[in-house]
Amino acid sequence: MAKRIVFGILMSLMLSSLMTFWVTWVNLGFGVNFLHSWGKSFMLAWPVAALLSITFAPLVHSFTSSLFDNKH
Repeated sequence: MAKRIVFGILMSLMLSSLMTFWVTWVNLGFGVNFLHSWGKSFMLAWPVAALLSITFAPLVHSFTSSLFDNKH
């Protein structure tokens, strides 16, 4: 259980930081307020991403396994 939670937190950290960086850059460019805007977006996105990752990871893992385990 602890391993799943740590994985969800780390995966969501990586994905939310990269995705919010990308979307902020695409929408605003590297202006004076870029770091502030990116930081605000990241702080809003990461908790939600962590919760969703921890909640849905077992379901996605089971679905992925079913895609590959039933092949003969």
